[in-house]
Amino acid sequence: MELYGSYTSPFVRHCRIALLQTELECEFLEIDATQSATLSPTKKVPLLVDCELKLTDSTSILTHLYELVGEGFLTDLEEVELYHMTNTVLDACVNLVLLAKFDGITADQSVYLTRQKDRIQSGLEAINNKTFSQALPLTQAETRLAVFLDWAIFRNQISLDAFPALQQLLDLAQTDPIFTQTAPKE
Repeated sequence: MELYGSYTSPFVRHCRIALLQTELECEFLEIDATQSATLSPTKKVPLLVDCELKLTDSTSILTHLYELVGEGFLTDLEEVELYHMTNTVLDACVNLVLLAKFDGITADQSVYLTRQKDRIQSGLEAINNKTFSQALPLTQAETRLAVFLDWAIFRNQISLDAFPALQQLLDLAQTDPIFTQTAPKE
């Protein structure tokens, strides 16, 4: 197997965590935006190639990896909801980062990006009111959330000052050696 991606992508990071947790053999190949536009039909990372199978979304990749080792992925409805809420907020944050980086457009200049910024805030507020694990291991949805929080802080997109439950979850995640080993780097 080969996993293509970047060290800074939160979607790729979750896949890298899964590979370490499952101990599946897989080569990680770092690529940039130009290369991903060539290799992946969705023109994004991650991309997993497993023999003839090509998967272009982190959720399908995670599902495949955990199925390979006989484990389920997102088997509880509340976990599915947290996972997808996190993805919604993460996607909004990615929009803000990439449009600022590539086009120089910020939320102050765009009604759409203002809505994305508001979505991030209201999403964090709603997620902060959920109940989280108090010890490792985290659920898959909590792992996605911790990966998002760490990435958004890394990108200076959020502060957790007003979200104590989210800060507590991130603090717990940062005690996991696999989580810290996969931290984003430039």
